[in-house]
Amino acid sequence: QVQLVESGGGSVQAGGSLRLSCAGSAYTFGDNCMGWFRQAPGKERERVASISSFGSTTYADSVKGRFTISRDNAKTSLYLEMNSLKPEDTAMYYCAADRVRWSSLCKYENAYWGQGTQVTVSS
Repeated sequence: QVQLVESGGGSVQAGGSLRLSCAGSAYTFGDNCMGWFRQAPGKERERVASISSFGSTTYADSVKGRFTISRDNAKTSLYLEMNSLKPEDTAMYYCAADRVRWSSLCKYENAYWGQGTQVTVSS
């Protein structure tokens, strides 16, 4: 079955760093957009970062300069390096793979989703 599994979440103090990883199974996502989303209690889901099959990246304004998304197409893995973490970054983080291949739009209207990994930042 097609499945995405996240890892690397945890609890850190403000100013610390974490590196999230996402691995896919039973499918090669090299031709798909992949991204990281997060959702905090009482808030709507937010797109944190996205990377297309061509390598183009986009970031939410709130994380620009602090987070970096990357991918390893050969291993079908996705990463998110998070630096200078703030309490407002606390959320459940999910990785997603757009089902649309070779898309420059990366809408994630139909996507595969992981189960999420919790990130908690204390001040």
